[in-house]
Amino acid sequence: MADDLRFSVLVLPNVEWPELVRRCRHVEELGFDTVGLVDHLVDWAGGKGPWFELWSQVSAVAMVTERIRIATLVAQIPLRNPAMFALQALTADHASGGRLDVGLGTGLESDPSCRMMGVPNWSAKERVARLGEYVQVVDRLLRGEETTFAGEYYTTDAAILRPLPVQSPRPPLMIAAMGPVMLGLAARHADIWNSLSFAATFDEQIAETRQRIATIDARCAALGRDPASLRRSYLMFDPTARAGGGALAYYEDEATFRRMVGEVVALGITEIGLYYPALGRQVPMFERIAREVIPDLGGDS
Repeated sequence: MADDLRFSVLVLPNVEWPELVRRCRHVEELGFDTVGLVDHLVDWAGGKGPWFELWSQVSAVAMVTERIRIATLVAQIPLRNPAMFALQALTADHASGGRLDVGLGTGLESDPSCRMMGVPNWSAKERVARLGEYVQVVDRLLRGEETTFAGEYYTTDAAILRPLPVQSPRPPLMIAAMGPVMLGLAARHADIWNSLSFAATFDEQIAETRQRIATIDARCAALGRDPASLRRSYLMFDPTARAGGGALAYYEDEATFRRMVGEVVALGITEIGLYYPALGRQVPMFERIAREVIPDLGGDS
């Protein structure tokens, strides 16, 4: 949508399949840069409605869209072996014609997926340690390297995937990171750093994100990496939405959207993530923002 500033929309799979597809196509028609898809076994926030699997969504959405990038926002490492994950990503890269962003995260201990599936619910510390190995395996396999890896948690023996990915040297890797160790992993391995804040107020979210940016910039510098080489993706989470029946503050009016996004962009964020509106009454503002406000904020693409 703009040369330097991108906008993505997270589409939750908590609607019937035809509506999920319609929303993803709607996001593309409105000119957004990326559609994001989430990764849980069930609606981890407690919803009892529909829910669909991540990679099935990615490839299906790739078949019904033409331009928009598709991001796993983000895939949880407890749910898959890293080699199989890399193969799923490679397949989706081809299915989409090279429009995939590979987002990875540790997942949350509070997510019921592990309990429901009967797989270990690792501690936060172990999840972080595992991700440090996981991303190395995924990176090497997606580059087409024959990979023998012997870590504390993961091993591969002469693993190699074919064909090579459409994108070269591989699809972009995005790591969701909020704590200091994870920020260091993102600085070392990611093309895109993704974050959000669960702080209770928008001002507190901005302050928390500013602190994280300072940390990740320092981690990049310590590695000899130019911090500007790391794209910064921020999902605008609204902690008041649930109590407000699903209403998102930034879709209430144009002025609020401009103010909130302006503060995020001022931090140096280069990709703004929005939620697809849960309430029908907010869809007209969502469409107006896409067609009129965002081009004015970032300039025409």
